[in-house]
Amino acid sequence: MSLLGFGSAPIGNLYQPLTDVQASEAVESALTAGIRYFDTAPHYGFGLSETRLGAALARTSASEPVIISTKVGRLLVPSTSRASVRHGFADAPPLEPQFDYSYDGVMRSFAASLQRLQCEHIDILLAHDLGPLTHGADHPARFREFMDGGYRAMSELKAAGQVTAIGLGTNEWQICEAALKHGDFDGFLLAGRYTLLEQGACESFLPLCARRGASVILGGPFNSGILATGVKSAAIASGKVPLHYNYEPAPQAIIDRVAQLETLCEEFAVPLAAVALQFPAAHPQICSVLAGLASATQVQQSMAWINTPIPDELWQRLRECELLHPAAPTPA
Repeated sequence: MSLLGFGSAPIGNLYQPLTDVQASEAVESALTAGIRYFDTAPHYGFGLSETRLGAALARTSASEPVIISTKVGRLLVPSTSRASVRHGFADAPPLEPQFDYSYDGVMRSFAASLQRLQCEHIDILLAHDLGPLTHGADHPARFREFMDGGYRAMSELKAAGQVTAIGLGTNEWQICEAALKHGDFDGFLLAGRYTLLEQGACESFLPLCARRGASVILGGPFNSGILATGVKSAAIASGKVPLHYNYEPAPQAIIDRVAQLETLCEEFAVPLAAVALQFPAAHPQICSVLAGLASATQVQQSMAWINTPIPDELWQRLRECELLHPAAPTPA
């Protein structure tokens, strides 16, 4: 698995429409750059991301095996909505994602993903968006539905050799901890919860994964963009570029923390985005860091950031300023 992974939500028209050609160019550029891990989901563009990824990979021949992860937990049903943007995806197919963590729902979702991805096997299958953050008061019922049905389906798919590894893909490390109490999982995709802005996962969750032999893929290293853009540019000052954190307008406390991070990075002439991308990768339990990529230019920029030399002194300064958790390792 490559250290930098390709997050495929953008090629599902996340926030803005792309053409099939643009999506294909992004995937091909990633392969050329050495990226060998691609994450997608039925939810991303309501099948569009999986379809485009499958088509692009079918047209290329990578020199090394490609690893694909996709997700279950939602079924796509016909939609009558004419809205141009639904659930954050623009100009997507007329389908609506419907939560379903049952045995039958997971099996149906998996079969549909195989067709869209044009493959007969999935490397990593993840249960998508379990947790109170997504389901609120319905979470206990959804979790029971998954453990009684969906988890059994995923385990059977793994035992049959149709899936290599199973886990959860979520924005909450707490639900991953809870899942480990009830089942055996090979790993997790944790989005946005172990970054320069949030490091609580290194207190109990990541050590628990180490004890259980579960790997972690880190998604959302830029916390919805604020760690990629910073808060000081002229475009941001003019209001042309909004500051997002966890898919919402960034609160002032987060803006202030990012400004502090950005100032320290400027002292060492290192891009904040490079530090944000390399920080989570330093944890031994994290096997890949996913960046959402929509173009060849973004692929090239992310590859430059992941390979930017960062002085040890910068990591020391971040720790001295209490911007890093005491238990959080830094790159050597």
